[in-house]
Amino acid sequence: MPAPTIKCHPLDPLTASEIKSTASAVKKTLDDDNIRFVAISLKEPRKVDLLAHDNNQSTNESLERRAEVIVLNPSTGIASELTVCLNNEAGAVVESHTELRSGVQPMLTPDDCDLAEAIAKASPEVQAAVRERYGITDVETQLVCDPWSVHLASPEDELLTFNPTTSKPQRLVQTFLYQRMQGSFEDKEDNHYAHPIDITPVVDLNSQTCLRIDGMDRPPPKIPTASVNYHRNLLHTNSYLETVWRTDTVRKLDVVQPDGPSFEVTGNEVEWQGWTFRVGFNYREGLVLHNLKYRNRKVVHRASLVEMAVPYGDPHPPFQRKCAFDVGDYGLGYCANSLELGCDCLGHIYYFDTTLSNAAGEPVEKKKVVCMHEEDAGLLWKHVEYRNGHSESRRARELIISSIATVVNYEYLFYWRLKQDGTIDFEIKLSGELSTNLLSAEEEKTGKSTYGTIVARGVNAQIHQHMFCARLDMAVDGDINTVSEVDVVASGSHNNPYGNAFGPVETTLTTESGASRTYDATKARSWKISNAEGKTNPVNDKPVAYKLIPFSRGGSHPTLLTSPESAVSKKGAFANYHLFVTPHSDTERFPAGEYTPQGNGSNGLPDWMAANRSIESKDVVLWHSFGVTHMPRVEDFPVMPCETTGFMLKPDGFFAGNPAIDLPPDNNKASKLAHSPSEKSCCDTTK
Repeated sequence: MPAPTIKCHPLDPLTASEIKSTASAVKKTLDDDNIRFVAISLKEPRKVDLLAHDNNQSTNESLERRAEVIVLNPSTGIASELTVCLNNEAGAVVESHTELRSGVQPMLTPDDCDLAEAIAKASPEVQAAVRERYGITDVETQLVCDPWSVHLASPEDELLTFNPTTSKPQRLVQTFLYQRMQGSFEDKEDNHYAHPIDITPVVDLNSQTCLRIDGMDRPPPKIPTASVNYHRNLLHTNSYLETVWRTDTVRKLDVVQPDGPSFEVTGNEVEWQGWTFRVGFNYREGLVLHNLKYRNRKVVHRASLVEMAVPYGDPHPPFQRKCAFDVGDYGLGYCANSLELGCDCLGHIYYFDTTLSNAAGEPVEKKKVVCMHEEDAGLLWKHVEYRNGHSESRRARELIISSIATVVNYEYLFYWRLKQDGTIDFEIKLSGELSTNLLSAEEEKTGKSTYGTIVARGVNAQIHQHMFCARLDMAVDGDINTVSEVDVVASGSHNNPYGNAFGPVETTLTTESGASRTYDATKARSWKISNAEGKTNPVNDKPVAYKLIPFSRGGSHPTLLTSPESAVSKKGAFANYHLFVTPHSDTERFPAGEYTPQGNGSNGLPDWMAANRSIESKDVVLWHSFGVTHMPRVEDFPVMPCETTGFMLKPDGFFAGNPAIDLPPDNNKASKLAHSPSEKSCCDTTK
């Protein structure tokens, strides 16, 4: 197959044609009809080459486009990595092929998740168990199987890694079961999380068999049958929630931009209010922002969410291994929604599409996976000169680049917000449905949940954490930066005779071992990233800088609460602190390792930091962990109002003053008083 002739930027996601060429080259090289494609994705060029390209020392043609490919052979259980060159004159050519160590498991694709449910439903053992215990006779309509990656937490779990007879690796998925109630409504719309089942089949995707069913040693409890639905057509089925539509319906609120949006888009390149950047997207991280600059000055080379650990706090089997590493286990790109105009995104919208791949190596078009729009964000700045009453104020406009992923039961809503004062704000909202279960036998006797909340009669929602990790490849006015920790503390009594003195104490982080840091709200702790190439602020002569402000949304939360010796804490070591700093490496991408299912987290952040490399005056990467400790509320069921968390990157001596001082007054003629529609806006410069 000839190589694609379409000219692409080096960071553009693969096209459908490139995916087809890649898959064809891999199939020809491996000559094996059994392989399943886990991923076909752009292999990003080395950073040094991208910097040369950005500095016009290279051209698009000189940076060859490559694909990175992960395949799995179910018959052997062995996975492989391949690199495919797409610019070869002979067409796409496999440049390298490496078999992964036996037992290493790549992520679960959407095809894998569908297969896991199909295996569980087809299992005679599962069919017999649900029939005898709960009277479920039609598994296709009455049984729902949520696929969860298995994170080995016990010696018994470890025994499942390899087939005891053939010694071949087994690709494990545990399926949490629910009953979908039958009734006078569409069966597939019934909220099955209101009807959890207490047994958990563990299946092997390679052999397509059910290996065991956990929980069978317990007498079958009664499955909750009360409907607790959120679908608008099913509210009437609820026995205790409000079942009528609101009578005090809010009136229509339109976001109108009569002159169109203020941003310009060329391919995946965006310009807006002094900001320039490139939008990227891949199967694992989902949305990626490249080369963020403000007024042509570098701020961030690359920013993305690279992992999350979601441990559940219930020790009752099988929940000791209930945990998800959603980025590495399922892929935010694979789980991305196609966003809806006027609902998911409101206003004058620009969408980015992408192309991913399926298990057969075929391209899969995903429309509207990234939404970009502007929002009014209230006042940006204001002052009234009280002596004469003169007022100056400017409204804030934000550019929001967003994506939403559905990972089994949860929705994750990701919002990168760029502001006119040079601030970058990353917000995550969490919605969707709680992963519910029945009480343990001991808890059932008391009717109380020790490690969760009863959210409906007989329905337990376990306490859990969502610990996110953002990878921030910083480039503050240049690629060589230094990171420091800034605390605000009271001065000692010797220098503080009146007791009112307090101020900042700044400590430079010099090595990796000293850069594992925890947020301290009592000290207003932040971390400063300063230019180390001699660029200083003209006002105070200090190095120009940005600062990382943790938990700018939703309040502060602790690091991982699991025991340091637990499987979760070892694999999720990135969430044992709020900040890590490492020197940049093209190969250090994912803090829990390249492959998270069933693994122990090797080749992740702790391994990279073992050398204790210098990070002072280096090309540095910040790994910022933050999140939510979720003690479920009754109000979180049947569908959860958004929880929120996030952080900000804020200029701190990057400019000579307020960079938004030159914004013109807003001539908003559409604003009116509710009780006097004819009165003009106070900001209307025409009055």
